[in-house]
Amino acid sequence: MRTRGDRRAARATVPGYLLALVIAAAFSAACSGGSSARPIATAAGSADAGDAGATPFVEPLRAGTLRVFAAASLTDAFGEIATAFSAAHPGVDVTYNFGGSPTLRTQLEQGARADVLAVADQATMQAALDKQLVIDRGTTFANNRLVIIVPASNPAKITTPADLARPGVKLVLALAGVPAGTYARQSLAKMELDPAFGAGFEDHVLANVVSEEPNVKAVVTKVQLGEADAGIVYVTDVTPGVVADVGTITLPDAYNVTAAYPIAVTRDAARPDIADAFIRFVLSTEGQAILRKYAFLPPK
Repeated sequence: MRTRGDRRAARATVPGYLLALVIAAAFSAACSGGSSARPIATAAGSADAGDAGATPFVEPLRAGTLRVFAAASLTDAFGEIATAFSAAHPGVDVTYNFGGSPTLRTQLEQGARADVLAVADQATMQAALDKQLVIDRGTTFANNRLVIIVPASNPAKITTPADLARPGVKLVLALAGVPAGTYARQSLAKMELDPAFGAGFEDHVLANVVSEEPNVKAVVTKVQLGEADAGIVYVTDVTPGVVADVGTITLPDAYNVTAAYPIAVTRDAARPDIADAFIRFVLSTEGQAILRKYAFLPPK
């Protein structure tokens, strides 16, 4: 006959093989964390691209469409980036809306939907943040510089920046509120400070402006078509498709301006996971190599 103590001892004794199974099951549950999903680290919010290229890339995303609003000067580079990004993530399509940076911001204010905003100046991104259109001030992913372009035939015989002030020269610039237009005017102001250009240089140049365009690509087109004797654009705008139609005149460093390009996820992004992955790709070694191919400079 078994005593009460014998029954307690029997209940307290667990066979060794059962104990091993229990421990193994507990260890497996702890390692899995209850989920097989892999989080996507955000790239937004940092000051620049830095060493983002060293960040390991995530697994392919769930199929969907990414809507990117981007500065017109990014047209060619971002076209190739979209191809590479979609190849890394089959089923993910990237659609673009290119335009002047302030125009893109205004479109978002008026209800247009996008997942990513990439512009050509920090002022526009800050204005978007102030309006709560983006989640943060963005990450600088590229820089750019200015250059003077003239038609290939150069009818006005422009050979130096000083020639832009000659009477009768037809100059085209981007609008003052557009980054390319703002940078161009900053460059002219720098020249004004140099006695070598003569008193009133900036006013004389601006008096020669015959057209102000909504984005920098429109400035290039005007010069290509011979509707202007000169324009001030980004170095990256002199693409293989343009170079046969225009000549270039270098703006020395002393008078040039560095354009910084920030990128951010929008506040109302429909697919923030894809938006974040796209930004990480732009900042990655592969994305930065594509930008270098199109003459963009690395972020400082």
